[in-house]
Amino acid sequence: MRRKLLPLAGLYLVQGLPYGLQSGLLPMLLRAGGLSLTRVGLAKVLYAPWLFKLVWAPLVDTRGSPRAWLTLSTAALGLVCGLLAALPPVEAGQAGLPVTVAGLLLLLNLGAAVQDVALDTLAVQLLEPAELGPGNTVQVVAYKLGAVVAGGGLLALVPALSWSLLFLLLAATYWLAAVLAWAAPALQQLPKPPPSEPSPHTLHLGDLLAVSGTLWTAGFVITYKLGEQGAGSLFPLVLLDQGFSTPELGLWNGVGTVACSIAGSSLGGALLAKHWQLLPLLRSVLRFRLGGLACQTTLLFYLDTPGARLGPGTVLRGAALLSLCLQHFLGGLVTTATFTLMMRCSQLAPSALQATHYSLLATLELLGKLMLSALAGALADSLGLPLCFSFFLALSATPIMYLGLAPNTLASSTLA
Repeated sequence: MRRKLLPLAGLYLVQGLPYGLQSGLLPMLLRAGGLSLTRVGLAKVLYAPWLFKLVWAPLVDTRGSPRAWLTLSTAALGLVCGLLAALPPVEAGQAGLPVTVAGLLLLLNLGAAVQDVALDTLAVQLLEPAELGPGNTVQVVAYKLGAVVAGGGLLALVPALSWSLLFLLLAATYWLAAVLAWAAPALQQLPKPPPSEPSPHTLHLGDLLAVSGTLWTAGFVITYKLGEQGAGSLFPLVLLDQGFSTPELGLWNGVGTVACSIAGSSLGGALLAKHWQLLPLLRSVLRFRLGGLACQTTLLFYLDTPGARLGPGTVLRGAALLSLCLQHFLGGLVTTATFTLMMRCSQLAPSALQATHYSLLATLELLGKLMLSALAGALADSLGLPLCFSFFLALSATPIMYLGLAPNTLASSTLA
């Protein structure tokens, strides 16, 4: 199993680089180059290719091998980074991002989205049922580490490295990863699809939804993070309003929460590797997460009373930080178990459908996380924080009840 997980870890780490680059490093570089906050924010439009993964997922399924797609897309990312190294992010006297740079960043996202589909397809086909827990731990942890490296590690090097050197470094990393994707022996042992599988010309949404457990899994991945994402997007802002300094909150909500999330993901993989049944584990962890969010909501009710403050050195201040880290720890555990569930469901699909099937579930999972993150501020302004967090608490209870409706094909499956 290790000979499979090591190359997957390296490739998932590289897959996390574009997210960290554009969520952490790029906004800082653009702002330092003189762009307005509005124009820096508009750069997120370049994420658009991620919303259309289902368009090219069937191509990964039916044209060539996922290893070939992975190698070519990773090499293409290196080429795009090499071209970006030759161009300045902001030209003198220009109020926005240069068109050429914006176009290359759009291509970077397109290549990263194709790479994401190809790597997930390869993992679905490569991993045995008993390897799904450790495999998804590798996926989540390595991706987060890659995002941290690109968003924080490279940002720390900005005073010493120019824009050009940063992108040359990224280009070299992608080309090494492309060699790994093509040459790693473990990635060359994918099963061949049986000849009876559907022709690519007959594939449509009905084929995906007909896979056993798909409708139930789709409902779960849309809803399982709603309450957590809403609370997680607002709670750090509440702490800021309660007197936390920006550097202190940045440390806890950046390094601290990522470390806790990685620890939770690792624990989830370890428990699944010890042959815990997937759905009972999910139910237990979701209950713990609900309890943690209930404590956080109680704290919010207290902070809403006149004169309540989180002063330095107080027990309540420590409890607030503990609540912040605990929710990320449990969130990481839940994420690993859920991604394992998604991969298990996709393995029930014919090989010719697996990339598209997993991309459908992954897109719905992303949609569910974005919905409450985008709406949380408006809900807080209209309902008030206590009522808003009570709503998040009710949303977090929903997936626990929903687990009771799991189909037999998933409820009876184990990773042993």
